[in-house]
Amino acid sequence: MEIRPIDEGDREWVGRFLVERWGAAVVVTRGKAHHADRLPGFLAFQDRAPIGLITYRIDGAECEIVTPDSVREGLGVGSALIDVVKDAARRAGCARLWLITTNDNLRALRFYQKRGFSLVAVHRNAIEESRKLKPSISAIGIDGIPIRDEIDLELRL
Repeated sequence: MEIRPIDEGDREWVGRFLVERWGAAVVVTRGKAHHADRLPGFLAFQDRAPIGLITYRIDGAECEIVTPDSVREGLGVGSALIDVVKDAARRAGCARLWLITTNDNLRALRFYQKRGFSLVAVHRNAIEESRKLKPSISAIGIDGIPIRDEIDLELRL
């Protein structure tokens, strides 16, 4: 597996990938819309084929992972992408790496906790506000669970 930073030549592909995987290139976290296709990030490749993408944003001493994504589970792609963002955040002087997932995404909750992230907050009914910025957010999520809450996970650096 090869991992490299996103460059300007990748932006069109990143936008298409985000639309395919996330429904849009705009992602809402904590009431803010992020144009994830414009954020810094990293791409993972295997045999020259893209198999993962992660975007992030740095704000002061905090780094938020905005869109983590792997198309090949079980190969360590997600873990490797988190590690490169963790390194980038440390180099930028960040003390906290964090992300948001939704209450229906039990698989993500398991994944992040296994990698050292801690649950630090549940923002009840936050998705109602997010839908005002991104109406395409589904009412029902994974395994038929209603999508209502944002869950904040963090890793202290």
